[in-house]
Amino acid sequence: MNPGGIQGRAPDARGGLPIGQRSGMIGESRTADAARPFVYRGPDRRTAPTPRFSRFSLWGGRRAGPRRGEEREGSFVDVYGRRLFLIVLWVALMNIGDSFFTLVHLQSGGVELNPVAKLLLTTGRWNFVFVKSILIGLALTVLAIHKNFSLARIGLWTAAGTYTCLVVYHLLLFRVE
Repeated sequence: MNPGGIQGRAPDARGGLPIGQRSGMIGESRTADAARPFVYRGPDRRTAPTPRFSRFSLWGGRRAGPRRGEEREGSFVDVYGRRLFLIVLWVALMNIGDSFFTLVHLQSGGVELNPVAKLLLTTGRWNFVFVKSILIGLALTVLAIHKNFSLARIGLWTAAGTYTCLVVYHLLLFRVE
């Protein structure tokens, strides 16, 4: 007695068709797939590594991380994570806070010690805030794009820590005054 219903062949472990035998529907679809003409979609994208800048960087992409763990250091990806977004946002907010508190302290008689900021302040308050924000924004963009490089990660965390300490210092100056 043959439980699979097909004489001379044993059924597979699930009780279905014997191993190696296919139903007619699968065979028919394979025939239809083979009859479809080949459509050229350009060169194989896997021949080159993911570029530093791509159209997917701003409008969504495919890769959130490297395919293999050993490729993590020094690779570029299309999708940037929430953690990176939060640290970049934190540094940008701390930069704006630093600009605001710098202007407040200068109006109260304080002195700017940073020679670059002192030069920017000669162009006016709004130009100071605008140019400082653009420069920090460009630096943050470069660091975010290179997030899988150890030096860029060190730079992001250093910027976050430094700006946080700077804003805390500004707040402590209010207690002294």
